[in-house]
Amino acid sequence: MDLREAIASQTDVTLTLTNRLIATEATSKNLIYSPVSIHVVLSLIAAGSKGQTLDQLLSFLKSKSSDDLGTFVSHLVDVLLADGAGNGGPKLAVANGVWVDASLKLKAKFEQVVSGVYKAAAKQVDFQTKHVEVTSEVNSWANEKTSGLIKDILPAGSVDHTTRLILTNAIYFKGSWTQQFDASATKDHDFHLLTGIPVKAPFMTSKKKQFVAEFDGFKVLGLPYKQGEDKRQFSMYIFLPDAKDGLPALTENLGSGSGFLDKHIPRSKVPVGQFLIPKFKISFGFEASKVFKGLGLVSPFTGPEGLTEMVDSPQSLDLYVSSIFHKAFIEVNEEGTEAAAATAGLIARMSYQMPTDFVADHPFLFFIRENMTGVVLFIGHVLNPLEN
Repeated sequence: MDLREAIASQTDVTLTLTNRLIATEATSKNLIYSPVSIHVVLSLIAAGSKGQTLDQLLSFLKSKSSDDLGTFVSHLVDVLLADGAGNGGPKLAVANGVWVDASLKLKAKFEQVVSGVYKAAAKQVDFQTKHVEVTSEVNSWANEKTSGLIKDILPAGSVDHTTRLILTNAIYFKGSWTQQFDASATKDHDFHLLTGIPVKAPFMTSKKKQFVAEFDGFKVLGLPYKQGEDKRQFSMYIFLPDAKDGLPALTENLGSGSGFLDKHIPRSKVPVGQFLIPKFKISFGFEASKVFKGLGLVSPFTGPEGLTEMVDSPQSLDLYVSSIFHKAFIEVNEEGTEAAAATAGLIARMSYQMPTDFVADHPFLFFIRENMTGVVLFIGHVLNPLEN
């Protein structure tokens, strides 16, 4: 597996998914999600799939094989998402989990992939009579792994007696800006909504040089996080359209071709004139099956006989992905960023040297990205910094 190729493919999938999410789930509200978290769960589902289901998952994820997906996830878990707090970098945590019905036994190969590649301990539970308790257990797990930021990843009633497996991922990120903002300089300014109506919101400011680049129709700001001795370089990028109502057009550019992000990353610091960034806090959640189906990933959700490589039982012929729930949270303030996300896949039986201004006073896109590899951890947009 070529790691750079795998990362480029994962980023392409991310931008495609982002366009779809904005069009269907976040047309009028703030958005935050973790493409990495979703990628991990889909990769785990692929590891237990075959036939058309596996083919569609590999095509959607732009990968050659489930082994390549596993190798990529293993690198993510062991290297990219390893905790950097001990070296003065961002605090990072990632965890995977698998819950399987007590009446079933995982196939040896799938169990080996679950424990060896995904580092997830498979726990046997009673979905048939204790699905409410299992729901609570999975929710507690996600809450713990995300430092209390993601609560109730599984809504009430989502797990029932037909559920056979739950595959989960949780990711947590906390980074401090290399150049923190002076909280005493934070003041209210107008933020212009897509409707043209202004709302007062708290804006951070600084007179220091910033990583800013100007392109046709938009500017990109890079805000690096403290690196310490960590070799990885995490940054938040804010893609700000020139027009106050230009976010929809900018979003369409996301899917204009491979390498869009790499081509629009600011590489050097420039002096800034007026410089304003709103503080914001966003929570967002969605059930992903309709989104994936709209992008052509249908087979895992319809079955049958697509998920036969998970459990050693005749029931495997009837398994399908009933739901994929995702929740994410982000808070951006003078100190830095705290973000988390969780994804749960339920398997059931059928049934971005002249002074320049950067005033983010209207809707914009943002990414949290590791710059050495280009992997995007979180992505979203801010339509109104006052709304959570």
